[in-house]
Amino acid sequence: MPQSSETSYYSLLGLHPSASVIDIRRAYRELSKRYHPDTTELPASLATAKFQQINEAYATLSHPDRRLSYDLKIGYSRFGVIQAPADLHRPVRYSYDYSKSAYLDASDRPLSSGEIFALFILGLTFVGCLLLAIAIGFARGEAAFQTQSPQLTPKVQQQISSLSHFPSYGECQNYNFPIFKSTIS
Repeated sequence: MPQSSETSYYSLLGLHPSASVIDIRRAYRELSKRYHPDTTELPASLATAKFQQINEAYATLSHPDRRLSYDLKIGYSRFGVIQAPADLHRPVRYSYDYSKSAYLDASDRPLSSGEIFALFILGLTFVGCLLLAIAIGFARGEAAFQTQSPQLTPKVQQQISSLSHFPSYGECQNYNFPIFKSTIS
């Protein structure tokens, strides 16, 4: 890896050593468009040399293992020095005041755009259902609240009235039905 002693791959891409992979990719794309020999107005030899340096920097920083070894080589550590907390000597019975914390739960995170869109569609569906129910209620008027009993034909009413005059058990014994006599005796 030939490189000059004053410029690092991070400074070549215009980034801080703590830059994320997305930031590295974004900077590489922007610089590669600017210094590509086919798209720049710089002399071809200068553009080619600069483009090769940018490619070499991106190839190293985009690969996690190569980036780690490069960071160790330049003396940068992405891992902070572990220090004792300031309140190390406080009593154990003292509980932590969560009201002073910006996050109450470690799993809290902002909603993604897809989740926000899904909630928007869900709310829109709920409001639409309410409006539809109200519109149906107004369209049907009071008829929606009235119960209708089925209209009986005269033949059905006659059959019902004849069944209401059906003889009782005591009256059936007086008629000398053979079925009733066999069950009684």
